Amino acid sequence: MKKQIGILGSGTWGTALANLLISIGHNVTLWSKFENELEYIASNHAHKNLPGVVISEQIKLTSSLKEAICDKDVIVMAVPSIFVRQTASLIKDYVKDGQIIVTVAKGVEKGTLMTTSEIIHDELKEKDLPVVALSGPTHAEEVAIGLPTLIVSACEDLKVAEQIQDVFYSSQCLRVYTNQDIKGVEICGALKNIIAIAAGMSDGLGYGDNAKAALITRGLREITKIGLAMGANINTFSGLTGIGDIVVTATSVHSRNHKAGYLLGQGYSLEETLEKVGMVVEGLNSLEAAIELEKKYNLNLPIIDTVSAIISGKTSVKDAVPALFGRSKKDETSFI
Repeated sequence: MKKQIGILGSGTWGTALANLLISIGHNVTLWSKFENELEYIASNHAHKNLPGVVISEQIKLTSSLKEAICDKDVIVMAVPSIFVRQTASLIKDYVKDGQIIVTVAKGVEKGTLMTTSEIIHDELKEKDLPVVALSGPTHAEEVAIGLPTLIVSACEDLKVAEQIQDVFYSSQCLRVYTNQDIKGVEICGALKNIIAIAAGMSDGLGYGDNAKAALITRGLREITKIGLAMGANINTFSGLTGIGDIVVTATSVHSRNHKAGYLLGQGYSLEETLEKVGMVVEGLNSLEAAIELEKKYNLNLPIIDTVSAIISGKTSVKDAVPALFGRSKKDETSFI
């Protein structure tokens, strides 16, 4: 059934989803507070960070939040995670009970340690609005051109998760699974970006597949430690939003987190790295929260600790490698 959908955020992911949803047959309104972004899309039927992708003329573009939200069945929150609270606060006066909010942002808020769905609930607590996390191994660049992709619709309320499963399902390119473990799904989505930065650093140093595979595997172990401490389902970490998302983010040329790590491994400063990436590096925004979670649950997370130490200037990328190798001997299956 055709739905009225408002997407908040005209970045690569929000725009790619707009293109996808239009192709499925829904009516889509795409919002941005940046008029120049909307003007570029309208004039060129393209997005600066989605080269070769033709953006559908059927997408309605607007800088009005009211227009993007009122009378919509589904509202997709596609702004960077650090702007989710601010955006949720701005839409309070427009959202109505019964609308479904879908968050595709991946992050954990420092201080509160809330995931993006929890931030939305916190800001809109006076509204009866179910929130779904849509997450998985999904590069916008591939979804935008219709390449085969699998994704997860996560919500404690299975019926709501199934509604979003139906909305986003495309027999041509997007297969959607459901998962009631929204906490685990969101923790995976946020923290895998940190491990992707570490994998990028390894590549930047010139190391091989062995090192990267080790970082991905042990990094997923660290994410699992945090998730289980927070009450998540262990099966989530071996699924699409766990191993699937960490693999695609830690290995792909499309990954801005991997690219940031690669540049740091090559010797660029953090400022130079961010300038060259030119887009939000979500893994950097989740670092402080990851360290807070480590302390809260008394965990041992050497890879996340090392990335944090490098970003804060306490160690260099080159010095971090022997430090990791010099750690005391462990049993692989230990969660200590």
